[in-house]
Amino acid sequence: MRRIMRNALLLTGFVVVALLAVGAVPSYLGSGEAYYLEATPTDETGAAVNATAISERRFPYLTTALTADDGRSAGYQRALGGAKTWFTHSPFDEFDALQRLDGEAVRDDGDRVLVTYEGDRYSVTVASDGAGGDQQ
Repeated sequence: MRRIMRNALLLTGFVVVALLAVGAVPSYLGSGEAYYLEATPTDETGAAVNATAISERRFPYLTTALTADDGRSAGYQRALGGAKTWFTHSPFDEFDALQRLDGEAVRDDGDRVLVTYEGDRYSVTVASDGAGGDQQ
């Protein structure tokens, strides 16, 4: 094998491995406070997003929160100075998607979204363990 071909193959292999690492590694990195989707039962009336038909693969944080005993999804920690959000799926992504699904289900100027799941109504918010957690 010629030297230039060997170097080209090595460079291509390095680029492929680097791209895979960029896609996989950030989801395992985390620092700072953890953010969750929190689903609280409510009797509030009005428009609500039907979460019974929502895919668990598209909304893993929401489905975990709705089926958990404490109403809380798995935690998500931001990392890499916010660059992690470019490569990973977060509770913020799901919350934004819920707001876009039904704008009339949004409450408190975008802080909550009403959701129905298996006949019950829930108020879904992004929560954090820290005292001054911001939303994005």
